[in-house]
Amino acid sequence: MATDYGGTYGGKPWHDAQPQYPSQPPHGGPHGGPPYGRPPEWTPPPDPGLLVRRRRIRIIAIIVLVLGGLGLVGFAIGASLQAMPRKFTAAQQRQITDWEFGKRWRDLAAGAIFPASVSYPAPMALDDDPSLTLSARRVGVAKQASCASVTDPAAAAALDHEGCAAVLRATYVDATDSYVVTVGAAALPGAAKAATAAQAIKSTGGVRSAVHTVPVKGTPAAGFTDKRRQLSGVVSAGTYVVLYTVGYTDTRPHEPVTRDDYTDKEMKSAGAGVANDVLSVLAAPVPPPHCPGTPGC
Repeated sequence: MATDYGGTYGGKPWHDAQPQYPSQPPHGGPHGGPPYGRPPEWTPPPDPGLLVRRRRIRIIAIIVLVLGGLGLVGFAIGASLQAMPRKFTAAQQRQITDWEFGKRWRDLAAGAIFPASVSYPAPMALDDDPSLTLSARRVGVAKQASCASVTDPAAAAALDHEGCAAVLRATYVDATDSYVVTVGAAALPGAAKAATAAQAIKSTGGVRSAVHTVPVKGTPAAGFTDKRRQLSGVVSAGTYVVLYTVGYTDTRPHEPVTRDDYTDKEMKSAGAGVANDVLSVLAAPVPPPHCPGTPGC
Protein backbone atom coordinates (compact mmCIF):
# COMPACT_ATOMS: atom_id res chain seq x y z
CA MET A 1 0.00 0.00 0.00
CA ALA A 2 1.42 3.26 -1.07
CA THR A 3 1.80 5.83 1.60
CA ASP A 4 4.07 8.49 -0.04
CA TYR A 5 2.00 11.57 -0.95
CA GLY A 6 1.95 12.02 -4.69
CA GLY A 7 4.48 9.25 -5.22
CA THR A 8 3.73 5.72 -6.45
CA TYR A 9 0.27 6.17 -8.01
CA GLY A 10 0.69 9.53 -9.78
CA GLY A 11 2.66 12.63 -10.40
CA LYS A 12 0.13 15.04 -8.82
CA PRO A 13 -0.79 15.35 -5.21
CA TRP A 14 -4.33 14.38 -4.30
CA HIS A 15 -5.41 17.32 -2.26
CA ASP A 16 -8.89 15.96 -1.65
CA ALA A 17 -7.42 12.86 -0.08
CA GLN A 18 -5.69 14.89 2.59
CA PRO A 19 -7.57 15.07 5.85
CA GLN A 20 -9.37 18.31 6.52
CA TYR A 21 -9.24 19.84 9.93
CA PRO A 22 -11.62 22.40 11.30
CA SER A 23 -8.87 24.96 11.73
CA GLN A 24 -7.29 24.37 8.32
CA PRO A 25 -8.48 26.49 5.35
CA PRO A 26 -9.86 24.55 2.42
CA HIS A 27 -7.43 23.65 -0.36
CA GLY A 28 -7.93 24.56 -3.96
CA GLY A 29 -7.79 21.74 -6.41
CA PRO A 30 -8.26 20.66 -9.94
CA HIS A 31 -11.95 21.62 -9.89
CA GLY A 32 -11.27 25.41 -10.06
CA GLY A 33 -11.22 26.37 -6.43
CA PRO A 34 -8.96 29.30 -5.54
CA PRO A 35 -5.70 28.35 -3.90
CA TYR A 36 -5.57 28.63 -0.21
CA GLY A 37 -9.21 29.51 -0.06
CA ARG A 38 -8.95 33.08 -1.72
CA PRO A 39 -12.01 34.18 -3.74
CA PRO A 40 -11.60 34.49 -7.56
CA GLU A 41 -11.99 38.33 -7.53
CA TRP A 42 -9.26 38.81 -4.97
CA THR A 43 -6.35 41.09 -5.90
CA PRO A 44 -3.41 42.05 -3.76
CA PRO A 45 -3.78 45.39 -1.97
CA PRO A 46 -1.94 48.31 -3.61
CA ASP A 47 1.52 49.22 -2.32
CA PRO A 48 1.43 52.87 -1.07
CA GLY A 49 5.13 53.33 -1.81
CA LEU A 50 4.69 52.10 -5.37
CA LEU A 51 1.86 54.57 -5.98
CA VAL A 52 4.01 57.46 -4.76
CA ARG A 53 6.89 56.42 -7.00
CA ARG A 54 4.61 56.14 -10.03
CA ARG A 55 3.13 59.58 -9.32
CA ARG A 56 6.63 61.08 -9.10
CA ILE A 57 7.62 59.44 -12.37
CA ARG A 58 4.57 60.89 -14.11
CA ILE A 59 5.27 64.37 -12.75
CA ILE A 60 8.91 64.19 -13.82
CA ALA A 61 7.89 63.00 -17.28
CA ILE A 62 5.44 65.90 -17.65
CA ILE A 63 8.12 68.41 -16.56
CA VAL A 64 10.60 66.95 -19.02
CA LEU A 65 8.05 67.17 -21.84
CA VAL A 66 7.20 70.79 -20.96
CA LEU A 67 10.85 71.82 -20.78
CA GLY A 68 11.58 70.04 -24.03
CA GLY A 69 8.70 71.86 -25.73
CA LEU A 70 9.89 75.20 -24.41
CA GLY A 71 13.39 74.42 -25.66
CA LEU A 72 12.07 73.66 -29.13
CA VAL A 73 10.09 76.90 -29.16
CA GLY A 74 13.15 78.87 -28.06
CA PHE A 75 15.29 77.23 -30.71
CA ALA A 76 12.70 78.02 -33.39
CA ILE A 77 12.53 81.67 -32.31
CA GLY A 78 16.32 81.98 -32.26
CA ALA A 79 16.62 80.39 -35.69
CA SER A 80 13.99 82.72 -37.14
CA LEU A 81 15.72 85.76 -35.65
CA GLN A 82 19.02 84.66 -37.16
CA ALA A 83 17.36 84.31 -40.55
CA MET A 84 15.74 87.74 -40.38
CA PRO A 85 17.62 90.94 -41.36
CA ARG A 86 19.33 92.58 -38.42
CA LYS A 87 17.74 95.82 -37.22
CA PHE A 88 20.03 98.72 -36.34
CA THR A 89 19.24 101.58 -34.03
CA ALA A 90 19.16 105.12 -35.41
CA ALA A 91 22.57 105.80 -33.87
CA GLN A 92 24.04 102.65 -35.41
CA GLN A 93 22.59 103.57 -38.81
CA ARG A 94 24.22 107.01 -38.63
CA GLN A 95 27.52 105.48 -37.60
CA ILE A 96 27.49 102.97 -40.46
CA THR A 97 26.43 105.63 -42.98
CA ASP A 98 29.15 108.01 -41.82
CA TRP A 99 31.70 105.22 -42.14
CA GLU A 100 30.56 104.53 -45.72
CA PHE A 101 30.88 108.23 -46.58
CA GLY A 102 34.18 108.64 -44.79
CA LYS A 103 36.08 105.88 -46.56
CA ARG A 104 35.52 107.36 -50.03
CA TRP A 105 38.15 110.06 -49.89
CA ARG A 106 40.73 107.37 -49.09
CA ASP A 107 39.50 104.72 -51.51
CA LEU A 108 38.70 106.76 -54.62
CA ALA A 109 41.36 107.93 -57.05
CA ALA A 110 41.93 111.67 -57.47
CA GLY A 111 40.51 111.49 -60.97
CA ALA A 112 37.28 110.02 -59.63
CA ILE A 113 36.87 112.64 -56.90
CA PHE A 114 37.77 115.49 -59.25
CA PRO A 115 36.31 114.67 -62.69
CA ALA A 116 38.21 115.81 -65.78
CA SER A 117 35.30 118.04 -66.77
CA VAL A 118 32.30 119.47 -64.97
CA SER A 119 29.02 120.86 -66.27
CA TYR A 120 26.99 123.36 -64.29
CA PRO A 121 23.94 125.56 -64.90
CA ALA A 122 24.34 129.08 -66.19
CA PRO A 123 23.46 131.92 -63.81
CA MET A 124 19.86 133.02 -63.67
CA ALA A 125 20.82 136.24 -65.45
CA LEU A 126 20.83 134.21 -68.68
CA ASP A 127 17.11 133.54 -68.45
CA ASP A 128 16.72 133.74 -72.21
CA ASP A 129 17.97 130.13 -72.48
CA PRO A 130 17.20 128.06 -69.34
CA SER A 131 18.65 124.92 -70.91
CA LEU A 132 22.11 126.47 -71.30
CA THR A 133 24.86 124.74 -69.33
CA LEU A 134 28.43 125.85 -68.81
CA SER A 135 31.50 123.72 -68.25
CA ALA A 136 34.92 123.73 -66.65
CA ARG A 137 37.92 121.45 -67.08
CA ARG A 138 40.35 120.23 -64.46
CA VAL A 139 43.90 121.54 -64.91
CA GLY A 140 45.60 120.23 -61.78
CA VAL A 141 45.30 118.31 -58.52
CA ALA A 142 47.25 119.16 -55.37
CA LYS A 143 48.68 116.75 -52.82
CA GLN A 144 46.67 115.86 -49.74
CA ALA A 145 47.16 118.46 -47.02
CA SER A 146 46.20 119.15 -43.43
CA CYS A 147 43.10 121.23 -42.87
CA ALA A 148 44.90 124.09 -41.17
CA SER A 149 47.64 124.39 -43.79
CA VAL A 150 45.40 125.07 -46.79
CA THR A 151 42.54 127.07 -45.28
CA ASP A 152 42.36 130.53 -43.80
CA PRO A 153 42.27 130.90 -39.99
CA ALA A 154 38.49 131.19 -39.53
CA ALA A 155 37.77 128.17 -41.72
CA ALA A 156 40.68 126.20 -40.22
CA ALA A 157 39.39 126.79 -36.68
CA ALA A 158 35.89 125.61 -37.60
CA LEU A 159 37.18 122.51 -39.39
CA ASP A 160 39.69 121.52 -36.73
CA HIS A 161 37.09 121.97 -34.00
CA GLU A 162 34.97 119.27 -35.67
CA GLY A 163 37.87 116.88 -36.25
CA CYS A 164 38.81 117.54 -39.87
CA ALA A 165 41.12 114.80 -41.15
CA ALA A 166 42.47 116.24 -44.42
CA VAL A 167 41.75 118.47 -47.40
CA LEU A 168 41.97 117.41 -51.05
CA ARG A 169 42.22 120.21 -53.64
CA ALA A 170 42.01 120.64 -57.39
CA THR A 171 41.84 123.57 -59.81
CA TYR A 172 39.47 124.04 -62.76
CA VAL A 173 39.24 126.60 -65.56
CA ASP A 174 35.98 127.45 -67.29
CA ALA A 175 35.39 126.81 -71.01
CA THR A 176 36.18 130.43 -71.92
CA ASP A 177 39.45 130.45 -69.93
CA SER A 178 38.06 133.46 -68.07
CA TYR A 179 37.50 132.08 -64.59
CA VAL A 180 39.59 129.76 -62.44
CA VAL A 181 38.20 127.74 -59.52
CA THR A 182 40.05 125.94 -56.72
CA VAL A 183 37.97 123.49 -54.70
CA GLY A 184 39.00 121.91 -51.42
CA ALA A 185 37.17 118.85 -50.06
CA ALA A 186 37.55 118.59 -46.27
CA ALA A 187 36.90 115.16 -44.74
CA LEU A 188 35.06 115.18 -41.39
CA PRO A 189 34.35 112.21 -39.08
CA GLY A 190 30.57 112.50 -39.33
CA ALA A 191 27.74 114.13 -41.26
CA ALA A 192 26.61 116.17 -38.25
CA LYS A 193 30.13 117.47 -37.71
CA ALA A 194 30.46 118.40 -41.38
CA ALA A 195 27.21 120.35 -41.28
CA THR A 196 28.27 122.11 -38.08
CA ALA A 197 31.66 123.06 -39.52
CA ALA A 198 30.10 124.43 -42.72
CA GLN A 199 27.62 126.51 -40.77
CA ALA A 200 30.37 127.84 -38.52
CA ILE A 201 32.43 128.91 -41.54
CA LYS A 202 29.45 130.75 -43.00
CA SER A 203 28.48 132.44 -39.75
CA THR A 204 32.00 133.65 -38.95
CA GLY A 205 32.59 135.12 -42.39
CA GLY A 206 35.42 132.68 -43.06
CA VAL A 207 33.78 131.75 -46.33
CA ARG A 208 35.05 134.94 -47.96
CA SER A 209 38.51 133.48 -48.45
CA ALA A 210 38.23 129.96 -47.08
CA VAL A 211 40.54 127.76 -49.14
CA HIS A 212 44.00 128.52 -50.53
CA THR A 213 44.39 128.51 -54.29
CA VAL A 214 46.27 125.87 -56.30
CA PRO A 215 48.14 127.56 -59.18
CA VAL A 216 49.03 125.21 -62.03
CA LYS A 217 52.01 126.02 -64.25
CA GLY A 218 51.52 125.99 -67.99
CA THR A 219 47.76 126.54 -67.71
CA PRO A 220 45.48 129.60 -67.51
CA ALA A 221 45.52 129.00 -63.74
CA ALA A 222 49.27 129.60 -63.43
CA GLY A 223 48.86 133.03 -61.85
CA PHE A 224 45.95 132.16 -59.55
CA THR A 225 47.28 133.07 -56.13
CA ASP A 226 45.48 133.81 -52.86
CA LYS A 227 45.76 137.54 -53.53
CA ARG A 228 43.74 137.12 -56.71
CA ARG A 229 40.77 135.43 -55.14
CA GLN A 230 37.56 137.29 -55.95
CA LEU A 231 34.95 135.32 -54.00
CA SER A 232 34.59 132.07 -52.09
CA GLY A 233 31.88 129.75 -50.88
CA VAL A 234 31.17 126.53 -49.01
CA VAL A 235 28.81 123.60 -49.52
CA SER A 236 28.36 120.47 -47.44
CA ALA A 237 26.90 116.98 -47.76
CA GLY A 238 27.60 113.63 -46.18
CA THR A 239 30.77 113.84 -44.10
CA TYR A 240 32.40 116.46 -46.35
CA VAL A 241 32.73 120.22 -46.48
CA VAL A 242 33.75 121.51 -49.91
CA LEU A 243 35.23 125.00 -50.01
CA TYR A 244 35.74 126.87 -53.26
CA THR A 245 37.30 130.10 -54.35
CA VAL A 246 37.03 131.79 -57.76
CA GLY A 247 39.10 134.38 -59.59
CA TYR A 248 40.07 135.63 -63.02
CA THR A 249 42.62 133.81 -65.15
CA ASP A 250 44.21 137.08 -66.20
CA THR A 251 46.06 139.60 -64.06
CA ARG A 252 43.14 141.84 -63.21
CA PRO A 253 43.55 143.07 -59.66
CA HIS A 254 41.21 142.03 -56.91
CA GLU A 255 38.02 144.02 -57.17
CA PRO A 256 34.64 143.46 -55.54
CA VAL A 257 32.77 141.60 -58.23
CA THR A 258 29.51 142.52 -56.54
CA ARG A 259 29.70 145.74 -58.53
CA ASP A 260 28.97 143.64 -61.61
CA ASP A 261 25.88 141.57 -60.90
CA TYR A 262 26.32 139.24 -63.88
CA THR A 263 30.00 138.57 -63.19
CA ASP A 264 29.22 137.91 -59.55
CA LYS A 265 26.53 135.37 -60.44
CA GLU A 266 28.67 133.70 -63.12
CA MET A 267 31.60 133.27 -60.72
CA LYS A 268 29.35 131.86 -58.03
CA SER A 269 27.75 129.52 -60.57
CA ALA A 270 31.18 128.26 -61.64
CA GLY A 271 32.47 127.78 -58.08
CA ALA A 272 29.30 126.17 -56.72
CA GLY A 273 28.95 124.04 -59.86
CA VAL A 274 32.40 122.52 -59.48
CA ALA A 275 32.00 122.10 -55.71
CA ASN A 276 28.64 120.37 -56.03
CA ASP A 277 29.97 118.06 -58.70
CA VAL A 278 32.74 116.97 -56.35
CA LEU A 279 30.16 116.45 -53.59
CA SER A 280 28.04 114.33 -55.92
CA VAL A 281 30.91 111.83 -55.91
CA LEU A 282 32.05 111.96 -52.29
CA ALA A 283 28.57 112.27 -50.79
CA ALA A 284 26.63 110.05 -53.19
CA PRO A 285 23.68 108.41 -51.37
CA VAL A 286 24.60 105.45 -49.20
CA PRO A 287 22.30 102.38 -49.27
CA PRO A 288 20.45 101.81 -45.99
CA PRO A 289 22.48 99.63 -43.62
CA HIS A 290 21.46 95.99 -44.00
CA CYS A 291 22.67 92.85 -42.33
CA PRO A 292 21.41 89.35 -43.18
CA GLY A 293 21.88 88.23 -39.58
CA THR A 294 24.54 85.66 -40.32
CA PRO A 295 27.24 84.98 -37.71
CA GLY A 296 29.88 87.68 -37.67
CA CYS A 297 27.66 90.19 -39.44
